[in-house]
Amino acid sequence: MTIKLMSAIGCVILAAMPTLAQTTVSTRRLIRAVGEGKASGKPDQAQVDFAVVTQAATAQDAAAQNANQTTAVLTQLRQLLGANADIKTLNYSLSPVYNYPRDGSPATLTGFTANNTVEATVSDLNLPGKIIDTAIQAGANRVDGLRFSIKDDQPLRGQALRSATLQARAHAEAIALGLGVRLGAVIGAAEGYSVGIVTANRIALTAGASAPTPVQPGNIDVTATVTLEIEITQ
Repeated sequence: MTIKLMSAIGCVILAAMPTLAQTTVSTRRLIRAVGEGKASGKPDQAQVDFAVVTQAATAQDAAAQNANQTTAVLTQLRQLLGANADIKTLNYSLSPVYNYPRDGSPATLTGFTANNTVEATVSDLNLPGKIIDTAIQAGANRVDGLRFSIKDDQPLRGQALRSATLQARAHAEAIALGLGVRLGAVIGAAEGYSVGIVTANRIALTAGASAPTPVQPGNIDVTATVTLEIEITQ
């Protein structure tokens, strides 16, 4: 009988321990505040994406035409940018083209489409417009986009994080003042950030035929958020 009683008491203590631990955590008082900071800088590089798209009755002809046009485009771009220019292929595809009758009859093969997408990256921000014009005049028939960015955005991230931290601390102090309590040590911090990329899409394919394509880069914005958890001491 004594042995059974001791066993029952032991079960009660073990069951109560998690409850005690949960109560201790839940009663810890803290203030959570979020701050946001932003830093801006001028871009120092640009990427231009364009494509050569060709169609023909056979896959061989579509691919051959595409190869000839793409080679002409790359040759002209290397004359503009230099033999060591940063030019790379992003995507190549060769796919059949079908005609789907409205009456629901079986689709018929009408030809093939070859697509070679190329990206040129430059540090001279006066060149993107010239790249677009040169590529179009040499045989490119699609411009997918133009992007401006910063090679090393770490300094801007640091500025944005510092601003966000100061703002989060100020918010926490304002909350504490409103509650009539005092702040203690910071017990947790989390960061997040986003880097803006200036883009220009749907550039006219006729731009290179007459006047130079105007390109004007804007500033790059780096936005950071900081979440602080600060203990309440009173």
